[in-house]
Amino acid sequence: METPERVLRRLEFKVVRRLDGYFFGDYTGVFYGPSLDLAEVREYQPGDEVRRIDWNVTARMSRLFVRQYREERELSAWLLVDLSPSMRFGTRRQLKQDTAIEFAGVAGYIVTRHGDKVGLLGFPGRGVFVPPRGGRTHALRIIHALEQAAAADGGATGMDLAGSLRHLGRILRRRCLVFLVSDFLGPEGWEAPLRELGRRHDVIAVWIQDPAERELPDVGGLFVRDPETGEELWVDTSDTRLRAAYRDLVGRQRARIEAALRGNRIDVIELSTAEPLVEPLTRFIQFRKRRGRWNSAGR
Repeated sequence: METPERVLRRLEFKVVRRLDGYFFGDYTGVFYGPSLDLAEVREYQPGDEVRRIDWNVTARMSRLFVRQYREERELSAWLLVDLSPSMRFGTRRQLKQDTAIEFAGVAGYIVTRHGDKVGLLGFPGRGVFVPPRGGRTHALRIIHALEQAAAADGGATGMDLAGSLRHLGRILRRRCLVFLVSDFLGPEGWEAPLRELGRRHDVIAVWIQDPAERELPDVGGLFVRDPETGEELWVDTSDTRLRAAYRDLVGRQRARIEAALRGNRIDVIELSTAEPLVEPLTRFIQFRKRRGRWNSAGR
């Protein structure tokens, strides 16, 4: 197994350096939404941004008022990382949990390199918690904590996704950037806690998938095992009706996850065990930059 130092060096060389050209120093503008505290509401003046208009106050006073913000000097990010049994699956380059650790390493390194802090909460499990700090050593600490938790293979104990979202919402005192890294294949019921967290923080979902999860291969009879419950079942994959039913089930599951994220206005980075991180991260950065220009135009 690679040491955290070697993992970070590899990610820095293969991913971070290739992403640098897309930042041009605008790291907060790409990854953070409006990281601002509301200071006061004042009457509109010519030249103020239309998107800062406070329509509630305007309606009460019958005059235009705008929100004036106090910029936060210190930005914090959190990595909420799924370490459940379903993440220990992968049929291409690596397991889903390895992709999650790679992303956490990249995000942690970028955040700390720009002088901000990053923390870690892994779920389910016991004690996968790293308080937010800055610096390269701290990014290594996060990779090490995730690798140790992944190697422990302790099973699905502790808080699930819904519980972890609620817990993180309770401990965050100011607006933060939250990377939710998961395959979203665990127990349902996380939509409402995600909605509540998204109201106060900038949440980005990092949805990790493996191509083999979308289609049941035709390989005859075999035993399949539910990684979350341990239940085993013998199936005949040569049965076209079974494969069609599986395809339909996966399609409905994916549609449910997409609807939950879209309904809560959560931006999504889709990662695959078959694809390196650079391309999907590049697409996401370009998307956030385009949307930032669109919003700044007051549209």
